[in-house]
Parts: sequence; C-alpha cells; structure tokens
Amino acid sequence: MNRNQSSVKETMEIGKIEWQEFQHLFKKETVPAKTILLHEGEISKNAYFIEKGCLRSWFNHQGTDITFQFFMEGQFVSSIESFKTSQPSLFNIETIEPSVVHSITKSHFQSILDQSPEIEQQVERLTFERLYTYQKLFLSRIKDKPEKRYLDLIESNPEIVLRVPQHYIASFLGITPVSLSRIRNRKL
Repeated sequence: MNRNQSSVKETMEIGKIEWQEFQHLFKKETVPAKTILLHEGEISKNAYFIEKGCLRSWFNHQGTDITFQFFMEGQFVSSIESFKTSQPSLFNIETIEPSVVHSITKSHFQSILDQSPEIEQQVERLTFERLYTYQKLFLSRIKDKPEKRYLDLIESNPEIVLRVPQHYIASFLGITPVSLSRIRNRKL
C-alpha cells in the first residue's frame, strides 16, 4: 500500500464518525471495467470515493492515451479543478476493473465542508498530499529514466503492477509496452 492510500485510509478512520454523519449524501454505484466516469472536456459534477476497484486518470495526446495516475480502494478521485471551478476537465477518469464507488455532488460536498471543520481540514490535507504526488510524478518524468520510474513504481505501489494492464503502466511511465517488457525482463 502506498503512502497516499495509507494516509487516506487513516484519515477516513480518524474521521469515521464525522463522515458517517454525511453518508446519506453519497450515492453507491457499481460500475463495470472500462467505464468512463468523467470525459475530458466535460465539467465534473461528482467526486468519487473508491470502495472497491481500480481507476485511472488519463488524457488524449494526439491520438494516444496518456495515463498519469492510478487510484484504488480508500482513495478519493475527481478532476479537482473542474469540480471546484466548473471548468472543463483536462482528463478522463475511467475504471480499470469492476468497481464500487460512492459519488457525491459538488453541492453536497460543499455542504459537508461548510458543516464540518474537521472534514474540511482532512480534505485540505489530502489535497496537499495529492499536489505533492503530482509534483513528484512531474519531476520524475523530467529527471528519471524509465527503468528508475518503473522501479520506484514497484517499490511505492506494488499492487499497481499486479492489477493494472501493462499498456496502462507503460503509458504511465511514458514508454511503449515493448520498452516496458524489456525493462521487466531485465529485472526478473
């Protein structure tokens, strides 16, 4: 389990009683694999808490899917900037495997933040953690070779390698599936 998953689960446990008070505002949804929850260019109307499953965020660059993040159980996912500002999303959110998510609308989410300073602090902390993750990913793409990025992925998120198809992992690493196969063969 990676640092983000651990801290999110920890946050949810610490604030469990607070969050339970607002459980009725979430809509539980069971969605099949390869379901797009948010299309690039749409305005995000929902945020999602993942009870079960694996999702990815990705965008289309000149006809190629570029995956830039994976999300699993115990994590929240949304196009934060779109959800907050009502601007079109810069990326898609898609299930990789059959998933159970709890969706919440922007107005219900804001209602929770208005009513609970404790949850508002948790959300702020999680937002900063997500920003830190994005910064690390960005810097890694600039300074690290694909092999190092792959080794870091195995170390920080071994579950991804077990659950996510290789072509998505290759896209995440910024390489072709053939290059990923070569890296994996060298490491085995």
